[in-house]
Amino acid sequence: MVQIGTTDTEKKPRFAGLKKGQSIDTLTLAEALDLFRLPRSAGSFESEDVTISLGRFGPYVKHKSKFYSLGKDEDPLEISLERAIEIIEEKRTKEINKTIKVFRENEAVKILNGRYGPYISYNSANYKITKGANPETLTLEDCMKIIRETEPSKKKIVKRRK
Repeated sequence: MVQIGTTDTEKKPRFAGLKKGQSIDTLTLAEALDLFRLPRSAGSFESEDVTISLGRFGPYVKHKSKFYSLGKDEDPLEISLERAIEIIEEKRTKEINKTIKVFRENEAVKILNGRYGPYISYNSANYKITKGANPETLTLEDCMKIIRETEPSKKKIVKRRK
């Protein structure tokens, strides 16, 4: 973390986080001042500002109050508006393709496409679809049968070191 200003004055000091690979021991003044260029405005898209910044989970693009992560190899100081728009549209496409099917009769039952393949979501619980079953052709009755006969997938609890 680098800081401009002191706590002695009434005006709050400004802080900026270090980028990956930077060390406070080897940081030059020019590199430290460069960190204060974030957050920066890349321009406008769909009549809304596109902001690029560094956050707790790495660099991101912000548009219409939504956050879109940048790749590990992308520098937030070098990202152009065109690349930011590509990232926004890729994420939107991914979100659209996530939902395979929603049933009108019971909207709590959804067939979704996840990281490990298609699954059924029902009342905040997830159920594996049996191998060989085509998720597009499953009916509401098929989904309810799977829900009754299988246990919901367990949420993994991650223990953090202190």
